[in-house]
Parts: sequence; C-alpha cells; structure tokens
Amino acid sequence: MKNKNFNNLKAVFVNCTLKKSPEKSHTDNLFQVSKSIMEKENVTVEEIRLVDHEVATGVQPDMKEHGWEKDEWPELFEKIFSADILIVGTPIWLGERSSIASKLIERLYAMSGMTNDKGQYLFYGKVGGTIITGNEDGIKHCAMGILYALQHIGYSIPPQADAGWIGEVGPGASYGDTEWKGKKLSPPLGTDSDFTNRNTTFMTYNLLHLASTLKEQGGYPSYGNSRKDWDDGSRWEFENPEYR
Repeated sequence: MKNKNFNNLKAVFVNCTLKKSPEKSHTDNLFQVSKSIMEKENVTVEEIRLVDHEVATGVQPDMKEHGWEKDEWPELFEKIFSADILIVGTPIWLGERSSIASKLIERLYAMSGMTNDKGQYLFYGKVGGTIITGNEDGIKHCAMGILYALQHIGYSIPPQADAGWIGEVGPGASYGDTEWKGKKLSPPLGTDSDFTNRNTTFMTYNLLHLASTLKEQGGYPSYGNSRKDWDDGSRWEFENPEYR
C-alpha cells in the first residue's frame, strides 16, 4: 500500500562511465530502471554524464583558482546540490570504480568543508546511493567505497543503498545489450534478472523514503553536530555533558 508522496523530491543520477555521449552506456541502461520508478512517483529526475564535461582534477571548489583554465564543476555542483538524492553510477574496471567516479568523489569532497545555515556540514540531510555495472566481480567492493565516501562527507545512506549487475567474467555482452557478435539477445541482457530488479527497486524506494523523511523534518537537528557551535566554544559542553 502506498503511503508516501514523493513529488516534492529531486534526484540526480551521475553516470561515471568512461564513454562520452552519444556512445551507449550500460550503466545508463540500469539507471533507467531506477529512474522509471522515480518518474512514476513524480520525482524530478536529472542525469549528468560527468565525462561530457570539463571537470578539473583537484580537491578545491573551483580549480580555475588553482591553475586550471576551465572547470565546469561549480555549475555541475549546483545541480547536484539542488537534489535531495544523489545516485552515483559506475562501471567496474580492474575490480574498481571508474576513474571518473573517483574524480566525482574528490570534487564532492572539495565542497564538504562548507556548512549549511545550521552550521552543519553541507551535505547533511541529503541521501546517497550507487548503481554498478560490469563484466567482472566487484559490485560490493565498488559500492562499499562509494557509499563510505558519501557518508563521510555528510550524505545519509539508507538500507540496501546499492544495486548492480555483472555478466560473465571477461569480454562479452553487457547490461541492456540487444545483440552480441551478430546474435540477438531477447530480452536485453540482464533486464530479466530478478536479483538486479529487486535490489534496484528496494534501493530506489529506500532512497525515496529516507529523503522524504529528512526533508519533512528539515534535515538533522543541529544539537551536537554543528561546526559553528563547536567553533563558537560549545566543544567544552560536547566533551563534558555533565555540565550542561
């Protein structure tokens, strides 16, 4: 039974494929499963393919101030930060997330020292998840690193916040392919995986439930976690609660 209204939420999917548009991305194929659920629930959805943009390497908010001629990160960050939910998608390469996914995390980390109007770190009240695709083992390993990084900078992670699909080890067809070496694949490869479809559905709804709950209550209370209060002298009270 549906008991939530999610139409006030916004989600951004950041695809960290190595392929520039319009080349087909298998990660994007799996994104569509989660995106279709959100769109059915009237969630505002946006997708960014990071490799399509000139995002500088570094851990400062704007690398143009640190020797780079161009850096589109500040504009992309505004889109990411305006969303209640961030879903990081990546293929698996050599058992790890893509280099583009690492760059995304580094640039998010660059913003993590900023604070909101409560004096909390900027990403408090935002929710994160991840989607992984590939032809080799590593879904849980990649998800572990991505979700740790997101929570470390302030994103909240619900239960079952990762989903993925991997095919046979080695070169071969990937998620959503309809043909491989002249052979038609029907249905598109992986789309009938009950395990992947279930995990993607549970991940999507858990992200929606947590984001909705946090938004309804205005994020986290600032008691005990405000950088502003800490810097203003409240650290003594935090360290000595018996004197409150």
